[in-house]
Amino acid sequence: MESIHLLESGLAEVVFLGKFSLEAISVLCVFLGIVKTVQLALRFAEFKYDEFLFIQLRIRFGVWLALALEFQLGADILATTVAPQMETLIRLGAIAIIRTFLNYFLNIELEHEFELRKHQSGNEHLPPIKS
Repeated sequence: MESIHLLESGLAEVVFLGKFSLEAISVLCVFLGIVKTVQLALRFAEFKYDEFLFIQLRIRFGVWLALALEFQLGADILATTVAPQMETLIRLGAIAIIRTFLNYFLNIELEHEFELRKHQSGNEHLPPIKS
């Protein structure tokens, strides 16, 4: 019986470290998203406002947020394996819903960007998009 308790506490430590790591990566993704979005905005600063450019900024940041939510979701899944409390399950569900809506709206933005690219295919005032 003592060995099972020892294994449980070892698993709890591993889950804690995994959860912490995934949450740290999630925070890093948000900060990287901010940096990448600001870099793109600075590249676009010389151009007049264009809906296409604005969509690019939103997509750039949204993709990083979606990635951060994936890591956060993984962290919450780990947390529920050791201590499946109602609060943890509600948080897990909320993150899954937010992630789903974010991905849905990102797809709409990507489709809108595709349509704008088709209409502006000959427009030379747009800078090339780099990741």
